[in-house]
Amino acid sequence: MVQVAPTPAMDEVTFRSDTVLSDVHLYTPNQRHLMVRLNSMGQPVFLSQFKLLWNQDSWTDSGVVGGDHGDGHPEKTPPSGACSPGQEGVRAQLDEDGDLDVVRRPRAASDPDPAGPPRDKVHPTILTQEEDDVVEDRAQESSLHSVIKIEHTMATPLEDVGKQVWRGALLLADYILFQRDLFRGRTVLELGAGTGLASIVAATVARTVYCTDVGADLLAMCQRNIALNSHLTAARGGVVKVKELDWLKDNLCTDPEVPFSWSEEEISNMYSHTTILLAAEVFYDDDLTDALFRTLSRLAHRLHGACTIILSVEKRLNFTLRHLDVTCEAYNHFRSRLHELEKLAAGRTRFVVEPIEASFPQLLAYERIQQLELWKVVAEPVT
Repeated sequence: MVQVAPTPAMDEVTFRSDTVLSDVHLYTPNQRHLMVRLNSMGQPVFLSQFKLLWNQDSWTDSGVVGGDHGDGHPEKTPPSGACSPGQEGVRAQLDEDGDLDVVRRPRAASDPDPAGPPRDKVHPTILTQEEDDVVEDRAQESSLHSVIKIEHTMATPLEDVGKQVWRGALLLADYILFQRDLFRGRTVLELGAGTGLASIVAATVARTVYCTDVGADLLAMCQRNIALNSHLTAARGGVVKVKELDWLKDNLCTDPEVPFSWSEEEISNMYSHTTILLAAEVFYDDDLTDALFRTLSRLAHRLHGACTIILSVEKRLNFTLRHLDVTCEAYNHFRSRLHELEKLAAGRTRFVVEPIEASFPQLLAYERIQQLELWKVVAEPVT
């Protein structure tokens, strides 16, 4: 007689030791977290709230109205973890032996006089196991507030990291909210969208957003997140279309039997109208980085006009046995491919690369560290 092991209760599931954990959820309140459900891969899925630090009703086509900001932009607040000039207690001190005494910055919640609006820690919402009804009720409640709700996992094997929320996506979302005029009324294509967070933010301004990645399970998560946040995009008329786009293939899938495939009309519309390409936190594997840059080049040549490419990357330091030192191999490979793209002489498209200074306001609650970078690539037809 074969005995089947009982399925663990939802709050008893433990993560495997070979998983990767995003930094976004490392600092969570000391409380019991219940997951939303187990996905088809057996991974626990959570629901997190990402609070926008602005009132959506205060935005007009010309900027922010009300308040004392005459320049039409929201008040610039220092990134979480950054030190304002003249901040007391943030300077080098020596102990009685002459050693450097590092003074830790107080937690944001305990700051007596915070530099900007209060930033709630991002953490998974505690839900009951009647997940469907609760998720729908919470989504309706959030329609009255500036909150983005994202279903995600918190620890995955490397091949499933797209199901997590990464800081690079939050930085990209901040940039979209800051550069609203660049995205207003445009058609946007995001590559490697993961949970779809940046695509959802883009759809609050853009006319059409193609949210693309690979894997039916991940794309279904994207689709659910878009439905959870329809209250943010409906008011602006933005449409998000979840589609499969495999960087290892030259052509888009048009088989109607395949989930998230493209119709010929959608392909024609995408090539005719797309002017902005996005990618965030997808530069962790050299082979995939190479495939992405080939895809960017191919898309830029097939689009009917010039396009702007915004890339978000985190420069991660790792100790390697090969170098016996701390290196940034994945980041260095990304920079080398960026340089090659800029120097590309053949073809009918010219690529102009420049870094984006991350000094714009932070409107989502996360830790904006110095290792987060944005790069802009302008692809223009050669006349």
